[in-house]
Amino acid sequence: MIRLLVGIAARHLLSRRRQSIVSLLGVVLGVSFFLSISAMMRGSELDIIHRLVDSAPHITIEDDYRHPTLQPAAQSFPGALVQLHHVVPQTETRGIRGYPQMLDYLRRTPGLQASAVLSGQALASFAGKDRAIGLNGIVAGEYTRVSTIRRYMVRGSLDDLEINPNGIVIGDELARLMSLSMGDNLSIASTTGQLRTFKIIGLFHTGRSDFDAGQAFVALKRVQSLLNRPNRINTIVIKLPDPNAARTEAARIEQRVRYKTVSWQERSEDLMSALAIRSVIMYAVVGAVLVVAAFGIYNVISTVVLEKQRDIAILRAMGFEARDIERMFLAQGVLIGAIGNAFGIGLGCLLMAGLMRIHFRIPGSTDISYLVIDWSLFQFALAAGVAMLAAMTAAYLPARRAAKVEPVDVLRGGT
Repeated sequence: MIRLLVGIAARHLLSRRRQSIVSLLGVVLGVSFFLSISAMMRGSELDIIHRLVDSAPHITIEDDYRHPTLQPAAQSFPGALVQLHHVVPQTETRGIRGYPQMLDYLRRTPGLQASAVLSGQALASFAGKDRAIGLNGIVAGEYTRVSTIRRYMVRGSLDDLEINPNGIVIGDELARLMSLSMGDNLSIASTTGQLRTFKIIGLFHTGRSDFDAGQAFVALKRVQSLLNRPNRINTIVIKLPDPNAARTEAARIEQRVRYKTVSWQERSEDLMSALAIRSVIMYAVVGAVLVVAAFGIYNVISTVVLEKQRDIAILRAMGFEARDIERMFLAQGVLIGAIGNAFGIGLGCLLMAGLMRIHFRIPGSTDISYLVIDWSLFQFALAAGVAMLAAMTAAYLPARRAAKVEPVDVLRGGT
């Protein structure tokens, strides 16, 4: 019976060949655009998240508190009606204290890698050229386990900081701007007035011009001395085996260490919200293309129902039930949806392959980039599923109307 119904449905579509082809083209174009655009947008979203997770720590412990502590005077008289004048606020050197013990505690978690960092602003000087940079004091052996900077080294090695404590690793863009080469001596002045000279032992290139021109790495002890922060750091960076567990793990760590602990999800909350809104807008726009195609299918099947009233009545008189008539016209929607899906996915693959060949340069980057396309089965299933749902929905109303045809009235010439 199913084969018979599908055969009749195909004959009905062929009887209005031009309109059927137009409806089919609508589905083909709708599926191809839906697939290519959603794959491009999803690919770029996954690429952004991958870059966030790959290039930045999963968790960062900062030398701050989520709920700042009060000054001693305010703590001594909480809620009291006491007015104090000329109180000198308590000041202390900022930084995370007791960080070696904190690192020992963190490393007890299986798979967790942690590294201490002391960052600060400094002024780099060479041959009459000055440039403000961010100075990062690290323990090279620990830092390379939580950072991807090692893969971006183009000259020298970050590990050389362990055997050359007076060495410095800078970006190739900073070297270009200041006419620096390997082995040159670079003067670094801190905001505390300290001045040190470091030898360039390594160059890195990440492709981000602001980072390559504005960051440098030095041994932790040297930066502590330069910034006048002995035995202090201001950041602990953490890498996890599972980046998706960062939010939960950050909350657990903050409860233990008390310092503000930020996961990569919290740090990128605004960006993630923007990506979610962009996805909603994108799916609404490309979904509208398939809705337009669905109206074409509805128009074709509705016309067939009106033209084939007598044929429907004869089929009912021959013993076909109303449910069979409904299935027959639903099959027309399924046929258009299935054929449109097949050609639409093929055209979509060609569009996706073409999009991958588009190269461009991102502002602030020195590297050539290209569009990232998500070739996952989910994208194909989503495009095919939405198209088939639209086609069946468009066929449902005419099919219901066809099922309600009264054969006696039609055969007698009634309405």
